[in-house]
Amino acid sequence: MGTIVVPDQQSNLSKKQQVENMFDAIAERYDFLNRLLSFRIDVLWRNKVIKMLAPAKPKYILDVATGTADLAIALQKLNPDKVIGLDLSANMLAIGQTKIKAKQLQNNIELVKGDSENLPFDTNTFDAVTVAFGVRNFENLGSGLQEIYRVLKPEGQFVILEFSKVKTFPIKQFYHLYFRYITPAIGKLFNKNSEAYTYLPNSVEVFPEGDEMCVILQSAGFKNTICKPLSFGIASIYYAIK
Repeated sequence: MGTIVVPDQQSNLSKKQQVENMFDAIAERYDFLNRLLSFRIDVLWRNKVIKMLAPAKPKYILDVATGTADLAIALQKLNPDKVIGLDLSANMLAIGQTKIKAKQLQNNIELVKGDSENLPFDTNTFDAVTVAFGVRNFENLGSGLQEIYRVLKPEGQFVILEFSKVKTFPIKQFYHLYFRYITPAIGKLFNKNSEAYTYLPNSVEVFPEGDEMCVILQSAGFKNTICKPLSFGIASIYYAIK
């Protein structure tokens, strides 16, 4: 399922521990840098996730690797009964909670610190599960997908939003330059933890995508898998059903 890439190759910590520490360290500047580096196109990508889920009108949704709760908040457009956002990073969740309170969504969204590979929920619980830019950070992709499959209700929907590799000339060349060199430089300028913005392109480079990712989803038990490239293939949406 691809080569394991970690934020710090010299560290003896597990990928899971390193990812948690990394996001705790960059949490304060995370939203600002996300908007700056993506030119706010990440907001449009999240709206694509909403549109994909809308026909089924899911009422109980889990957002794995919720970070600062951007997608959990956006999912309110579906008028669900409840959205639970789960993440390893306490600092990211704290910022997400502040945003939720500012929007007076405390009764609609619950944030939980937890592990995607050991979800603290009963089997067949959720109508839909989403992961935005988080599956790359799973220490064991197969285990994480199997856990998501477990907590979904039969016929429940699973949507992944994740970076992918651009293949079209000349966008490919520009994207490589921006992602590999400019993004880490800007990240270092605004955040002391520059490893996070070097880890980003490195992890995207080795992560399975397209048909390969669809096969992995099928191996975890999912059916009707679809991959939809976004913005010349900079990101992709994966859709599957339990």
